[in-house]
Amino acid sequence: MDCSLREMMAVAAAREIHDHDIVFCGTGISMLAAMAAKHINAPNSVIFFETGAIDSLLEEIPLAVADPRVMYGTVLNGGLADSFATMQNRFTGPEVVGILGAAQIDKYGNLNSTAIGDYQKPGVRFSGSGGACDVASFVGRTIIFMQQVKGRFVSRLDYLTSPGYLNGEGGRERAGLRPGGPDVVITNKGMFRFNADTKEMYLTGYYNGVTIEEILETMEFSVDTSRVSEVPCATANEVRILREICDPQGLIL
Repeated sequence: MDCSLREMMAVAAAREIHDHDIVFCGTGISMLAAMAAKHINAPNSVIFFETGAIDSLLEEIPLAVADPRVMYGTVLNGGLADSFATMQNRFTGPEVVGILGAAQIDKYGNLNSTAIGDYQKPGVRFSGSGGACDVASFVGRTIIFMQQVKGRFVSRLDYLTSPGYLNGEGGRERAGLRPGGPDVVITNKGMFRFNADTKEMYLTGYYNGVTIEEILETMEFSVDTSRVSEVPCATANEVRILREICDPQGLIL
């Protein structure tokens, strides 16, 4: 079945969620990916939200983490403190997967969602961290959504909002952060992972119909392409789940 690049992003992220993972996600495509994972490959995963809803039924896709639909059929309706305590607790933290997005990313997976340009007089001001810095600092691994366009994959961030691997191997540890960090970057053209030693980003996959050159020309820094391969296309069943079960009204797609 044909699928859009946005649908391919959601499916690629859903495949990265494992059964029994505890998934901390925000709004938009990250919520769609988490919902899809429960129907595709991770039925026993648990989704929880910054607003304190844990293990919602999610019969309809909420438009925001404060949408009342995130509270429907939950195991527990807590609050902000409960959700962040779950994320930071040393017994659950390593099992938690955070899904983040940003305006800029560098080769070590550090994110900027605060401002473009000088901080005091920015060209664009965004909403800022919210809980993203906490998520990036405390969870066991993060899945990052990015648009593959010029100005997003930069050699130097205009502002560091959320830490990835900071300045490379051992950077998180030197800063006193927990082990963990970004696991995969999913874009509208392909996927990246991080070298186990250097913690630098490398290209691991491209979608059908996309060329490696298309991806590289949007980036300010070079990446290793020796391990790249085509990402398996979304199956008919995966696309059906996205369109008919998760988002039949097309609110996110």
